[in-house]
Amino acid sequence: MPVNLSAPEPAALFPVPGVRIGVAEAGIRKANRKDLTVVLVDEGAAVGGVFTQNRFCAAPVQVCREHLQKNFGIRAMVINTGNANAGTGEDGLARTRATCIALARKLEIAPEEVLPFSTGVIMEPLPIDRIEAGLPAALADARPDNWARAAEGIMTTDTIPKAFSAKVKIGGAEVTISGISKGAGMIRPNMATMLGFMATDARIDPALVQPLARQLADASFNRVTIDGDTSTNDSFVVIATQKAANPVITSLESADGQALLQAMQDVARQLAQAIVRDGEGATKFITVRVEGGRNDAECRQVAYAIAHSPLVKTAFFASDPNLGRILAAVGYAGIKDLDQTGIDLYLDDVHVAVKGGRNPAYKEEDGQRVMKKSEITVRVVLGRGEAADTVWTCDLSHDYVSINADYRS
Repeated sequence: MPVNLSAPEPAALFPVPGVRIGVAEAGIRKANRKDLTVVLVDEGAAVGGVFTQNRFCAAPVQVCREHLQKNFGIRAMVINTGNANAGTGEDGLARTRATCIALARKLEIAPEEVLPFSTGVIMEPLPIDRIEAGLPAALADARPDNWARAAEGIMTTDTIPKAFSAKVKIGGAEVTISGISKGAGMIRPNMATMLGFMATDARIDPALVQPLARQLADASFNRVTIDGDTSTNDSFVVIATQKAANPVITSLESADGQALLQAMQDVARQLAQAIVRDGEGATKFITVRVEGGRNDAECRQVAYAIAHSPLVKTAFFASDPNLGRILAAVGYAGIKDLDQTGIDLYLDDVHVAVKGGRNPAYKEEDGQRVMKKSEITVRVVLGRGEAADTVWTCDLSHDYVSINADYRS
């Protein structure tokens, strides 16, 4: 079961003017499941995206990059689950392009105005015939209030759909933000089998949407990890439909730009944290905060060393305060001049280690009290400077192995 996460209420997800979404059952891998989603975008919208840094990236990632670089203006997206179309070579690229052509013909737009996305099993040919056959039903289903169905339609091993919305006043006008995400395993987004899509009706200079997508990803999806694996298909896309009545935002540093950025970051973080809360077999949601670093990068480096450690993660699953594992991860994080005598360690309110050694006041029963909770904060103080950063992760349970062992069956 997900950690303190419930399915979204459809009524709590706000339609974004300029966006319609349709979902269908195409039988791409299994029958009787939502597995094909189309997103239709009104003309004039601005779209930006960031994608996996895995060099073995999937065919749809390659085509998305090409289409965004051509700057035709994006009018539609097509998303399939059940098949990642990764590790499929030139044939995979041809099948991805055929998907774009099929949707473009039905919408009477150029194929370059379509962004394709796939998630699922790697190294299997994309069943383009099933996708083409499912497009009419997905298009017939397209409507503005379909965010909840879309969140279901992009799931793979997820146990629960992930979607959030917000409204914010900018320049005296109401602006809407909605987003969906999927992912439960093979998660350590390194973007510049996670997918995230956000839309807003805010009016914003189109040149700012790509840097906006980057900032949102860096503050959210690039701060989560389940198993340390960077997927072949990770993608995060931001759509600004320009339909709201706010004055056009010409700088993300302006008051209006910061207001939009903050509201969208709040939604993006909820989407990213939902992935961790629904991590394959997860029973605990863990915040790893590293403070007192010389710069943000080394704080993240230490935080990820802790968050990726199987020994740390299994200790949390067992509620075992074997906290030397955390200090060991700090030590092997790769900071060559790290002085261990400057390090303090906390579990929630419990001060575990002082200046690199066990706190004389620490009692193991206090550590175990915290370890038994479903939400835990690990705080490490490096004593080297003023920088800080945060990563979110989960524990590693028996079910993680079972789920991944059975994934293709």
